[in-house]
Amino acid sequence: MGKLDGKVALITGGTSGIGFATAKVFVAEGAQVYVTGRHKDKVNAAVTKIGKGCIGVQGNVADMGDLDGLFKQIAEAHERLDIVFANAGTAEYAQMGQIDEGHFERIFNANVKGLLFSVQKALPLMREGSTIVLTSSVVGSKGFSSNSVYAASKAAIRSFARTWTTDLRDRKIRVNVVSPGSIDTEGFRDLVGKSPVGQQRMTSLAKAVPIGRTGHPDEVAKAVLFLASDDSSYITGAELFVDGGLGQV
Repeated sequence: MGKLDGKVALITGGTSGIGFATAKVFVAEGAQVYVTGRHKDKVNAAVTKIGKGCIGVQGNVADMGDLDGLFKQIAEAHERLDIVFANAGTAEYAQMGQIDEGHFERIFNANVKGLLFSVQKALPLMREGSTIVLTSSVVGSKGFSSNSVYAASKAAIRSFARTWTTDLRDRKIRVNVVSPGSIDTEGFRDLVGKSPVGQQRMTSLAKAVPIGRTGHPDEVAKAVLFLASDDSSYITGAELFVDGGLGQV
């Protein structure tokens, strides 16, 4: 018997990295999982890899029309959602003094606007006792260079969990945050760069982690499973760092 047997779950940004790893874990634990992504080919590839139990929906979380279409599809098929893992987001570097409007809008549209409305539009489908997990980042609690806008967006997500825990308490909907550190995903490698300089940066980042390495998407996925399942039934409004100790010492 799986920990999520009979549950209907949504994972935004579920076609790669942490979202994809979590979708695999959720399906293995018995859930029917919807995954979203902006690119149809990547959505289709993710569904093919995960197999039975996974449904893909193309869309941008910052586009209200795309979100309306997503929840209409879920409502018509299941009439409910038990788990929302609001994971879609983006990251870019820019030092203070070099930040432009486009950089700000790209990050806040995806990480803050998109996340907020993904959850709000899901609420009519969520039953009493449902769970919401948000993806923040250890960066939201640190002062790393060139991360002003990204860090602020992730700090906003941590704040959402606190206020939404209060807003949704009467419906017994739990809201928690998972905050990964340096996780070895394709997106992370694209961010730091795949050149020799980028590889050196990856090595330096790994050395900065007390455990001495970058993390794996599966390690974050297991933490999300914990927060989404009844194993965490007395936990809400919390932030769970999966960062190898990076933000803790």
